[in-house]
Amino acid sequence: MDLKRIYSKIFAWMGLGLLITFLTGYLISMNDTLLYNIFGKNFYWIFVIAELAVVIFLTARLRKMQPATATICFLLYSFLTGVTFSSIFVVYKMESILLVFLISAFLFTLFALIGRYTKLDLTKIGTYLFMGLIGILICTIINLLLKNTMFDFIITCISLILFLGYTAYDIQKVKKLCYQIGDEHKLCILGALELYLDFINIFLDLLRIMGDSD
Repeated sequence: MDLKRIYSKIFAWMGLGLLITFLTGYLISMNDTLLYNIFGKNFYWIFVIAELAVVIFLTARLRKMQPATATICFLLYSFLTGVTFSSIFVVYKMESILLVFLISAFLFTLFALIGRYTKLDLTKIGTYLFMGLIGILICTIINLLLKNTMFDFIITCISLILFLGYTAYDIQKVKKLCYQIGDEHKLCILGALELYLDFINIFLDLLRIMGDSD
């Protein structure tokens, strides 16, 4: 496989996913009726569960599903994330969202380049990144009960560092996936999904740290 072509396709699909997410979120935020139906009637959790179901199905069944099915799942996930994202356009000022997006894009690109060109074997840190992710999830659940602002800030900062590391790790992992997934299109969809998730989490963490709330 041509690695340069694969990376180009991965970033194209990732960009499309981000466009769908942010455009969906913005359009919903402009409609008070939709906002009320999603957040006022607790449909929010239905969309969250649907998000989890789609991403688990996609990652678990990717190697066996048809390329078209993988594409539909990725686009559906991007849309569902956009629905839950609509709240940020209500909570935060637009100029703040745009600034954080640009900073997120810069940091993401920087660590993507590190992952792409470093001679270090980043696959060795995969286990530590996963352990860190589990730790973040546990601490987040605990803080839902504690509601400690400082603890939340620390969790967010650690999460940011974690997903910056995941960005470099996932970029480098594409090289090994080339030998594990024979279908180029499905490889690109999986790579796009993983990098999409990295970018979204970097953006959300930075928004919590730097975002100017309305």
